[in-house]
Amino acid sequence: MLNEAAAELDQVPVAAARNTEVLVLRALVLQEKREWPPLEDVARELVRRTPAEAGWWITWAYATRRCRSLAAAEAILIEAERVHPREAAIQFNLGCYACQRGDLEAARQRVDRAKTLDASFKQLAAVDPDLAPLREAEGPAGHAARS
Repeated sequence: MLNEAAAELDQVPVAAARNTEVLVLRALVLQEKREWPPLEDVARELVRRTPAEAGWWITWAYATRRCRSLAAAEAILIEAERVHPREAAIQFNLGCYACQRGDLEAARQRVDRAKTLDASFKQLAAVDPDLAPLREAEGPAGHAARS
């Protein structure tokens, strides 16, 4: 039904198509359809309109990572962190990005901060594929492997 939803959104009159509510629906459909370049544009606009909504920063970074680069996505979340310093999901995603860049110490710090802010990130950290290098380095006990 995603295609039907997208088709309905395409029928919204031009005057209403840029309403925030319509953009939110469009973003949800684009994310489900994995259409990263248009989602990047829509999420960027939603951040511009509603910077207090941390989720749009994360969506913007998520789409940017998939259609441009990890570095561009990380830059978005560094900016988001200034606006939302206590948002666990931003910390967690920055931890994932650091891990993918090979900076395991920064990754560990970010993920630990996310877990402190929201304990539910402990479970996600145990399975998120972006954090596999960090889990491997920490070993089975969850501590840094010693040689």
